[in-house]
Amino acid sequence: MTIASLIKRKSELLHGGAGPVPIVLSTRIRLARNLRNQPFPGWAKVAQKCEILSQSSETLREVPSLKTATFFNIEDLADTEKHILVERHLISRELSESSHSAGVLVGRNQSCSIMVNEEDHLRIQVLRNGFDLEKTWKTIDSLDSKMEERLDYAFAQQLGYLTACPTNLGTGMRASVMMHLPGLYISNQIEKVIRAVNQLGMVVRGLFGEGSDAIGSIFQISNQQTLGESEKEILARLRKVLTEIVHHECNARMVLIESDRLKLMDKIGRGYGVLRNSHLLNSKESMSLLSLMRFAVDLGMLPEENRSLVDQLFMESQPGHIQYNLTGESGSDERDFYRASLLRKAFTKLPELNFDILLEQDFTKLFPEGL
Repeated sequence: MTIASLIKRKSELLHGGAGPVPIVLSTRIRLARNLRNQPFPGWAKVAQKCEILSQSSETLREVPSLKTATFFNIEDLADTEKHILVERHLISRELSESSHSAGVLVGRNQSCSIMVNEEDHLRIQVLRNGFDLEKTWKTIDSLDSKMEERLDYAFAQQLGYLTACPTNLGTGMRASVMMHLPGLYISNQIEKVIRAVNQLGMVVRGLFGEGSDAIGSIFQISNQQTLGESEKEILARLRKVLTEIVHHECNARMVLIESDRLKLMDKIGRGYGVLRNSHLLNSKESMSLLSLMRFAVDLGMLPEENRSLVDQLFMESQPGHIQYNLTGESGSDERDFYRASLLRKAFTKLPELNFDILLEQDFTKLFPEGL
């Protein structure tokens, strides 16, 4: 599989279907693992990293569920191809900046990827569309066990799995969900929620993890503690926090409809108009506008069958995907023109917004009760 075929192939995040709680876009669980008697990547010499890369890529091929996966050597990829893998959440920005002896194994439907020689020797991750911590954990736990049968992990009885960063010691697990929170963002309540979540031992980040901005009202919430708790305890605590966030988001949406209904209709209507008629759109503006369109689907202003298209456009309007479709080096105006053209063509096929639904009295049916 090449990057070109990866883009064309159906993926878990883009074609997994809408879950029962549309506020939750996706679920991800990541495990940090290292090989015994090998220096961590940050301390390893080039020859040692090459050996780790070769050993890992060959051994992983023996795992039954990875036989159809594709291995990408990072130094063999063009910058645009690396950006595409980052935008699809298959590798981190840190791995994309590696100059040598780093790679990633990507599953056929892009629901699984294993990074080699990032901060740790192995970063195993499983992605699921929507909210599904239990199924995601079951999948990655099984994969990790099969890998551990073939690889000698660095492990200490008192500390658990040994990692390059002390904050990952113990389970080595980061469980996270991507949430779409336009209600809290538009009503200026998001900072208050972030502070409350941080006090509960969770971390809130932007679309692409640590150091990234929360573009398009999309936030990534994950556990911070990995030592002293079992994986199931971490997942249970995360689920409890997510349930509260969903309730706060639903309440924020209700208040917006009841107190600022006309402003909300105007905001969504203007966004729809820009997407249908604009000829220049940068990535940040397009993400904000597409966020409003996803909100419109949640509210019933656009039919549910349009949700998958909006989610697909979220991905396809990212800078790496846009640049990949242009020949040679392109300036910002050329990329913004192509992005606007892509979105304009897509939205001319969509039905008109149904504003009447926001004039109804009973809005509770528009929102999920919880997780």
